[in-house]
Amino acid sequence: MTDEQIKSLARNKIAMLIDGDNAQAGLLSQMLVEAGRYGQVTVRRIYGDWTTTSMNSWKDTLNFHAFQPIQQFRYTIGKNATDSAMIIDAMDILHTSVVDGFCLVSSDSDYTRLATRIRETGIFVMGIGEKKTPKPFVNACDVFVYTEKLAVEKKAAQQKNTINTKAKKARGE
Repeated sequence: MTDEQIKSLARNKIAMLIDGDNAQAGLLSQMLVEAGRYGQVTVRRIYGDWTTTSMNSWKDTLNFHAFQPIQQFRYTIGKNATDSAMIIDAMDILHTSVVDGFCLVSSDSDYTRLATRIRETGIFVMGIGEKKTPKPFVNACDVFVYTEKLAVEKKAAQQKNTINTKAKKARGE
């Protein structure tokens, strides 16, 4: 995308939908910044079974970033009801026309058809996931960002903050 195209997208409204089973809570700030390059993230939802301990890492960051947690019980072991709930909500959001784009956060190939279907309507689709994300899902998105890149950026920002703090202390500020 050109800089001009990115600037025109900045006024767009984006729905960020996160598969909480397949995303990292510690990178949520970086994910929001990345999605923010393409528009304002107005719909913020994360899906998971909040009764499981694996979802505990999300609580503080969700509150801070004003995300709506969507409860989806696991009806059967080994099956992921979260995917279905997220897909149904995405289609509902698509048909209400309240957003101009979607950011789907997952490394799961189950979202390939969803990304393709949204893109077929002419709406922008961004994906965020790990490098292990299957190529069909990556290719179904207009833009795909790997979380490994976001983790490196987060680490660099933290190191820069540490250096700046040490420099201020050295100057007596």
